[in-house]
Amino acid sequence: MTDHIHASEPLLGSLRFADGRGAVRMEDIYDTDIDDLWSALVEPLRLARWIGSVTGDLWVGGSFRSTFTSGWEGPGRVQVCDAPRRLRVTLNPDETDEMSIEALLSVDGDKTRLVVEDSGFSRDDLAGHGAGWQAHLEDLAAYLAGREPADWGTRWRQLSPSYDVLADGLE
Repeated sequence: MTDHIHASEPLLGSLRFADGRGAVRMEDIYDTDIDDLWSALVEPLRLARWIGSVTGDLWVGGSFRSTFTSGWEGPGRVQVCDAPRRLRVTLNPDETDEMSIEALLSVDGDKTRLVVEDSGFSRDDLAGHGAGWQAHLEDLAAYLAGREPADWGTRWRQLSPSYDVLADGLE
């Protein structure tokens, strides 16, 4: 779903709420090949450049710890790692606040399409997750282009009102 923050700045995400759980879906196209984008999603040194630190056992079934630029910190588990097409991890596994993040990559001409879905949180957290994931994916684009990421908190605050509108429009 595309909406606008202002005329030149489209939202990358859509929100949904079903069966008592919220989900955010982000989609963007990156000016790089699928293997490079995959590497940016799974290699700890590259992850640190755009989303945060990840340490631990980064293979299917492996447990890890993350600290995101958003301030989220906690455990995770790798559920699916089908290089270079699909990655699914669970954050806070086996807890009441467990969330699932899935990344799907596909070739789009000489670029790569990335779809990220984050699910498993409350309705009240929908807009915040939407703004947060858009800020993260904008930071990924900046990193891949050789630019420094924006200040995550500032960008989140800029995006939040538009994601609040999306969340308020859900039935």
